[in-house]
Amino acid sequence: MPNIKIVTDSTADIPADLVSDLGITVVPLNVIFSDNESYEDGVTLVADQFYKKVQELNIIPSTSQPTPYQFEEVYRSLLHDNESKVISIHLSSKMSGTYQAASIAKQSMDEDDSIHVVDSKRASYAIGIIVVEIAKLAKEGHSLEQCKERLNELLQDTNVFFMVDTLEYLQKNGRIGKASAVLGSMLKIKPILSLTKEGEVYPFEKVRGQKKAINRIIEILKEKYGSNPVHVGISHAVNEPLAEEIITRFKEEFNVQSDVVTSIGAVIGAHVGPGTVSIAMTKA
Repeated sequence: MPNIKIVTDSTADIPADLVSDLGITVVPLNVIFSDNESYEDGVTLVADQFYKKVQELNIIPSTSQPTPYQFEEVYRSLLHDNESKVISIHLSSKMSGTYQAASIAKQSMDEDDSIHVVDSKRASYAIGIIVVEIAKLAKEGHSLEQCKERLNELLQDTNVFFMVDTLEYLQKNGRIGKASAVLGSMLKIKPILSLTKEGEVYPFEKVRGQKKAINRIIEILKEKYGSNPVHVGISHAVNEPLAEEIITRFKEEFNVQSDVVTSIGAVIGAHVGPGTVSIAMTKA
């Protein structure tokens, strides 16, 4: 039976306890405040420190992906025998070069059969909810083909919606995608944002007010999942009260099999800004 190792990157925003329990390897992206000040996401700068620093400095930092060499080092450390296999699941290639860096590492190692690099076409815990499910299968001893089959299902079935307090962060870092359509119309409007099938940010709907936005997201997800068992993940940027309120509501409205509330880390936080809340859901 292959020894399947799961790799992701720090933008998956998976809580540390799940990373540890499931044996997930997380490759950090970088947050750059200046030429002389950069940090590894989740390693040398955790979420709370990041948002405090952004507030103190009043600047929006830039970010950068890991190098192919970093991925190559990780893959070599995991492929310690002929039975080992790696499934490496990453941030949307429309948002970052992380997937490309991982792919280059795989090519340079000439490991076509041992390393499977996947563009999640998602961000934050919309990646994490997928990674966690595959890591559970791997830990339970499922085969590579079983893991890949479930992965394909999750990639097709996982939906994400998010709300930001301002589009300033998305705009400055060039990750706004098709969400530019809602620029200039933020007064009392709470845009529901989502990701296209290609993994690009776009405005799903404009809703007046936060409560109406949450109600609308529930309505949309009800249409998609009904009473089917689901996994839910809520990620937030220093907005835990709202995240907890949403997860409580979702437990009442849906057949929730597992739920996670997690902080949006520094890299995704640099793109969406404080106050953001993201909702990811997939079939259990």
